[in-house]
Amino acid sequence: MRRILASCIAMVTLAACAPGTTSGGGNEQVDDKTLTYLYFTDGPDEQATRNLIADYEKKSGVKVDLQIVPFDNLEQRLQARLSGGNAPDVARLTDISPFRSDLLDLNKFQKAALDGQFIDGAKAYITGAGGELLAVPSDLTMNGPLVNVDQFKKAGVSLPDVTKPWKWDEMVAAAQKVQKANKTQYAIAMDVSGHRFSTMLSQFGTTFFSADGTSVGLDTQKATAAVKLFADLNASGVLPADLWLQAGSKYKAANEIFLAQQTPVYISGNWQVSAFAKDATFTWAAAPNPCQETCGGFPGGKFMASFKQSKRQQAAADFIAYMNSKESQERLAKEANFLPTRKDLISSGIDYPQRDADMKVFLADVSRTPPQAFATSYSPAFAATAKATVDALGKVLAKSQSPEQAVETIKAAAEKALKDTK
Repeated sequence: MRRILASCIAMVTLAACAPGTTSGGGNEQVDDKTLTYLYFTDGPDEQATRNLIADYEKKSGVKVDLQIVPFDNLEQRLQARLSGGNAPDVARLTDISPFRSDLLDLNKFQKAALDGQFIDGAKAYITGAGGELLAVPSDLTMNGPLVNVDQFKKAGVSLPDVTKPWKWDEMVAAAQKVQKANKTQYAIAMDVSGHRFSTMLSQFGTTFFSADGTSVGLDTQKATAAVKLFADLNASGVLPADLWLQAGSKYKAANEIFLAQQTPVYISGNWQVSAFAKDATFTWAAAPNPCQETCGGFPGGKFMASFKQSKRQQAAADFIAYMNSKESQERLAKEANFLPTRKDLISSGIDYPQRDADMKVFLADVSRTPPQAFATSYSPAFAATAKATVDALGKVLAKSQSPEQAVETIKAAAEKALKDTK
């Protein structure tokens, strides 16, 4: 066993061991040189991922079956496959919490290549109770505004310098002036998402959880101020209230409103850069996040994991290590306009072949984002709290709940979610 692992480490990530060896596996392992990879796509990452897979197949001799499913059905399908004893060998996830007891300890196979290589903010989230490496952060996202440059120019409104972001009132005033000059339906649009609203909460100086992620950190006064502004902006027509009311508790992007040029400012994230580079028929750009008490955006990301059920555990860990090596993450970031999760790449930075200036706006906001935002985003209790937040905000917009009541609802949901994960 020691000789096998030593060989794996020496050969780093690619084909470190023959696929299907039984080292560390609890189930009967097979050596059929195939892998199943359950995947959802944000759009531009699909071809970049396919390109990396093609290279991996050529170099390793392993055939990777990329199984793409809709994001909305990912968790349901994965749960069904686990229940049926048919787990994929590798999966791309946004939330590993529902599957923690099913996940493979990658440190048994690729500790040298993976352990300690990724952003510290995710460490508690991806580490098991016994120190297991349950997943690898495969890309980092950063929320932030995108603006219609053509409409800003027509209105004679300047964009903020990346080093001197707007205050919230300055962004709203600028957007309204551009809205009036261009007769757009809205001034600002924001995705229907508890994750996106968490950006606003963080800028108002509070997050769901404390910096160490062990307790609820929501400041009632600061959160109420954020909810009140959000409600006022919807009630006044600055934001499209119907978007949130019609979506209910489901995620709904506002990208179509921006692409239709019905809003000059769209609060989303860096994953839109490649999509808009392809689809937008006007000049646009990323802008730094507005500041209030604090600056910066709100992080998110995706994870790659394997499962105890996998009959190809060594091959799965080798593939995850290859896809998250320095070279692979840099290539994926360049081809898909993604942000890396590796410490070495975050430190060195990346020169993007397309939309480099926009990506550097998002990168600048990574350093301005408070540590509490990373702790909250990577908390296993985040998803449930974010869902409860969308529900509560919907009730505020429907005038069935006050902002103060909404904050109490969010706080109670955060406490319950945190308790449920312990």
